[in-house]
Amino acid sequence: MPEPQFTEKKGQYLAFIYAYSTIHGFPPAIFDIQRFFAVSGATAQNMVARLTDLGLISRMPGAPRSIEILVDPGCLPVLRRH
Repeated sequence: MPEPQFTEKKGQYLAFIYAYSTIHGFPPAIFDIQRFFAVSGATAQNMVARLTDLGLISRMPGAPRSIEILVDPGCLPVLRRH
């Protein structure tokens, strides 16, 4: 399978979702993403929607903390603190 292609910013969001899920045992909420990246809730929501549209993550609409990474974790960049 070819390595997924994504921008540096999208890679950082994916890396955060993966790291958060690994550490806590459940995926982050939009608020957790918003807080980590110091962005608005709308910006965090828009990025999650873009990652979903690109097939990099999946989530169940209306279900909290339902983000699932669809990318091999070995393809993710190292997470940097923002």
